[in-house]
Amino acid sequence: MSSHGIKDQVAIVGMGCTPFGEHWDKSAADLLVDSATEAFRSSGISKDAVDAYWLGTMASGFSGMLLSAALKTDFKPVTRVENFCATGSEAFRNACYAVASGAYDVAMAVGVEKLKDSGYSGLVRANPAHDGTNPTITGPARFSLLAPAYSEKYGVPKDELKDVMTRIAWKNHYNGARNPRAAFQTEVSTETIKASPKVAGDLGIFDCSGVSDGSAAAIIVRAEDAYQYTDKPLFVKALSFVASPGKGSLDSTYDYTSFEECVRSAADAYAQAGVSDPRKEIAMAEVHDCFTPTELVLMEDLGFSERGHGWKDVVNGAFDLTGDLPVNPDGGLKSFGHPIGASGLRMLFECWLQLRGEAPAGRQIDVGGRGYGLTQNLGGFPGECVSFVSIVGPEKG
Repeated sequence: MSSHGIKDQVAIVGMGCTPFGEHWDKSAADLLVDSATEAFRSSGISKDAVDAYWLGTMASGFSGMLLSAALKTDFKPVTRVENFCATGSEAFRNACYAVASGAYDVAMAVGVEKLKDSGYSGLVRANPAHDGTNPTITGPARFSLLAPAYSEKYGVPKDELKDVMTRIAWKNHYNGARNPRAAFQTEVSTETIKASPKVAGDLGIFDCSGVSDGSAAAIIVRAEDAYQYTDKPLFVKALSFVASPGKGSLDSTYDYTSFEECVRSAADAYAQAGVSDPRKEIAMAEVHDCFTPTELVLMEDLGFSERGHGWKDVVNGAFDLTGDLPVNPDGGLKSFGHPIGASGLRMLFECWLQLRGEAPAGRQIDVGGRGYGLTQNLGGFPGECVSFVSIVGPEKG
């Protein structure tokens, strides 16, 4: 990778996040106003002090006017972005680069999505014409291929791997049950998870993320200005975004046990931040658990586990709230659902809470001497997706 990064050049000084769930009584505009208002309040910055906005949404509005009309901004620039399920992360990345470049002093990233009203889940879009090589199976079906591939490659019996997937779902619902913003706030027993109806392959209902509405927002300033707004800013250490060349469905060597896009973006992010041992240096991580085998594979792609050993770390509780490296301490996509434009910024909001020591009682992790929080957000399908990795921390240097 050739990116130089913007380590410690910008900081997050305010964040907001709505409860995720079935918001039948609210529009996308209502939700983005709610998250933006919370971010303004937490930073003490007014909307008039924001120089430019970036709006991430997949299908809940056209142009930046979704935001400008809702917030009644005074003819400020608003850029609408979309990048599959990493749309919210893309809004954040662009806002950070805009401030780091010196173009603006204060920028805001807002992600929002209304899926419940649409009747759809996942990537809501019109499919453009293609050359006929695109698979015609569903998203859950494509991600379900990860489980048997992992089982075969590493010699993990199918029933045992199902237990691993079940434990991932159990962990994330356990965490979500302690989060007042989660869409699903109930613990689910392993027996219930294993007995749930099948969706695709060996994926049951509880192996799949749900459908919800939500919004999250972040305010970014230059690092040297951060303490004007808060005594606990988060400094951006790394931002990496890669796009696949899209050859997964054509590559006969692709074995469904790794997301090369994640491997590349993680390596780039670690280089930017100066992280050499992520398992020991990262305090907590929010990853894209759209399906339980996805989280398993990501543990190895992110370097949290050795290849072929991620399933053992899951079983041993390494990624639990009290584990070596808590993963999805807020409950992840399993507990929040996945409103496309909001998920990436929702992940950052958990870093905001945890690294500032402000997570709800019973869910606050022990950061210890580790100063970094990581988010990983992917969009697309195995073998052909985009991947975003961010690293943030409460201290400069």
